[in-house]
Amino acid sequence: MFLTGKTALVTGSTSGIGLAIARALAGKGANIVLNGFGDAAEIEKTRGALEAASGGKALYSAADLTRADAIEAMMGEAAEAFGGVDILVNNAGTQHVAPVDQFPVEKWDLIVALNLTAAFHTTRLALPHMKAKGWGRIVNTASAHSLVASPNKAPYVATKHGIAGFTKAVALETAQAGVTVNCISPGYVWTPLVENQIPDTMQARGLTREQVMNDVLLAAQPTKQFVTVDQVAALALFLCRDEAASITGANLSMDGGWTAA
Repeated sequence: MFLTGKTALVTGSTSGIGLAIARALAGKGANIVLNGFGDAAEIEKTRGALEAASGGKALYSAADLTRADAIEAMMGEAAEAFGGVDILVNNAGTQHVAPVDQFPVEKWDLIVALNLTAAFHTTRLALPHMKAKGWGRIVNTASAHSLVASPNKAPYVATKHGIAGFTKAVALETAQAGVTVNCISPGYVWTPLVENQIPDTMQARGLTREQVMNDVLLAAQPTKQFVTVDQVAALALFLCRDEAASITGANLSMDGGWTAA
């Protein structure tokens, strides 16, 4: 349990990739700060399961990451409970699809706030503790869209490119502080959110389930296989190991070959 005694805060961790990362970290002994939205009873069940897995503590914060004051309060709660955050996983994000000249301004603002600005706030607040201890791990969930673009996703692509650049800059600033900063860039990941899109796409385009999966969702992934949340979590966990101490400022693709072309 190489993370026993350390505390990990994972944003957007009540489902999907974030939850898988939280479970992986708890499985190696880390205290966990969960963050996200969802059914209160289900979140409490998850929190209890994480404590059972880690042998430590798990807290839940419903902080709205589009608000700096809410992020500051969440980080303060983590510091009060655990002394600070040793592992920060900036995973929360959102998406909206529309041509840029028709893009709702409020949606642009939301995507920038959640996908990019929130990571700035959590990072600036986590780093003093990490520097003081001489050890820290920051893992940012980016996307294949941190490297390539798709139409009708201007703010998402912009924020994911931004996360990749932010990762590099902070990595350089902390290179001699015992802190590593990296981002993981998955392609299409099999999550309930993706699965729930399939029936609507089948109906809208008159396609079979297999056609939607292979010719729409996986069109850009040469493997024709979805990335799994556990694969992303395993990479995030590895980045927390001592063996990964020389990996910093990296943008690690996990996209079935999408960005190889």
